[in-house]
Amino acid sequence: MQINQHARLSTAPMMDWTDRHCRAFHRVLTRRTLLYTEMVTAAALVRGGAEHLLDFDASEDPVALQLGGSDPAELGRATAMGVARGYAEVNLNVGCPSDRVQSGCFGAVLMERPDLVERCLSAMTAAAGGVPVTMKCRIGVDDQDPEVVLPDLLARMADAGIGQVTVHARKAWLQGLSPKENRDIPPLDYDLVHAIKRQFPGLSIAINGGIASLDAALEHLSHVDGVMIGRVAYHDPAAVLLRADSRVFGADDPCPDREAAALRMVPHIERHLAAGGKLGQVTRHMLGLFAGMPGARAWRRSLSEGASRPGAGIDTLLDALSHVRQVAA
Repeated sequence: MQINQHARLSTAPMMDWTDRHCRAFHRVLTRRTLLYTEMVTAAALVRGGAEHLLDFDASEDPVALQLGGSDPAELGRATAMGVARGYAEVNLNVGCPSDRVQSGCFGAVLMERPDLVERCLSAMTAAAGGVPVTMKCRIGVDDQDPEVVLPDLLARMADAGIGQVTVHARKAWLQGLSPKENRDIPPLDYDLVHAIKRQFPGLSIAINGGIASLDAALEHLSHVDGVMIGRVAYHDPAAVLLRADSRVFGADDPCPDREAAALRMVPHIERHLAAGGKLGQVTRHMLGLFAGMPGARAWRRSLSEGASRPGAGIDTLLDALSHVRQVAA
């Protein structure tokens, strides 16, 4: 049973957001933080032939692959495919509340089927060849009692040979709330997750949900083993990632400031453009780079408008940076 030490701080898997361009950008800001793919369904890999969804560059390491599914054999095969591609971890989604996920009998609805979760995790572990297999879950769904269902689920997880879990410290309401509402409306219960760590000292437990700063993450790290940061890592990436390596991992930070981060994306952008890609496919992930700083609005407007123009290239990025410099001066 291996533990991914980079999970002391991680960025959450987010559909339509944490693609390979987002990860390339985040990796400019932090070398140590564990990055996640978007959720990839096991069926898409095994039956749909969508192996391109596993594409990532070695410069993004360490990267964890998150899988969605509920068929143990299929998840095992998908895990083996991810391991063969070089992912540092394979994670099972037991927390997503979207309607599409529910209809496929995976995600948060699996919290009502702990026996199935255990079988899925066992199959993934058997296929992983020693690469860490992990789980991400909620504290419960609908009318479940988290103090009962969460310890039971984690005990089953441990029985399946899994030593690491990320707990989103909210319930998911499968009936009555939209996926967006499920991110904000159910109350957070950090104390429960902290207590779960005391109950399961041998498990590596990370906490997720509503953690909006590096200071808050460090506070949680006095109670649990890891912190996963979600939307704020996307909307204000520099605030949580630019100094993460020094403050969380005790290592040197790879990038001195926001402007340097923008310029260090130039080689990635040039490769993407040379391969026929569009500027906006990369720069949409960079719009929050200067959030809260002088020139942030000018940066967003110039970059988003410029990237939408035909033939937009590196000059568009440099022009957006010039607007930031003008305002800052």
